Amino acid sequence: MEEKIISVEMMRKSDAYTIANFVPGRELMLRAANGVYESYKEWSGKRIAIVAGGGNNGGDGYALAGILAKKGISSTVIQTSDKMSEDGKYYCDIAKELSVEMIPFTEETDLNAYDVIVDCILGTGFTGEVRGTAGTAIEAINGSNAFVISVDINSGMNGDTGEAALAVRSDLTVSIGYLKTGLVTEAAKKYIGRLVNVDIGIVLAEE
Repeated sequence: MEEKIISVEMMRKSDAYTIANFVPGRELMLRAANGVYESYKEWSGKRIAIVAGGGNNGGDGYALAGILAKKGISSTVIQTSDKMSEDGKYYCDIAKELSVEMIPFTEETDLNAYDVIVDCILGTGFTGEVRGTAGTAIEAINGSNAFVISVDINSGMNGDTGEAALAVRSDLTVSIGYLKTGLVTEAAKKYIGRLVNVDIGIVLAEE
């Protein structure tokens, strides 16, 4: 069956519709993180960094850190923002209870110390040019030798067009819910190694 490809706006509406009528946002976030966990089979024995932003994309990272910790796999959450969404804070608190290491990203942060980097900085709603700490973090990820996994979309990429002034170059991108149009464009190909999509039970809103 061919996978449905939708716009960022349709994904936003469908996300809101699903949360309002069917599945709490917190549960969707956990399903997203679990989908990322299951999409990569080589977590064990790796030095893992989860680079988390301040929105729900970062929340997926905190939830993933908790999933890994419960399976006896340690990771470090590297925070590019001290903000977080309500659901993100919930999973951040769980990760802290599980003794997940959390450190702020600075220009001195050496990402070459890690084998796997999970990109949870910016989500599909991002448009424009990346600036500040997020931009510096993206450049650091791209300059590392790690295996890079982008969650939902490569940070910095336009979800509708696949274009970017600066975006994470991933070995694996795990799209959440539905593929967004930008992920399958010619422009996106230079940023994405392998692309998979995980179904987390999003119900499409009416057009």
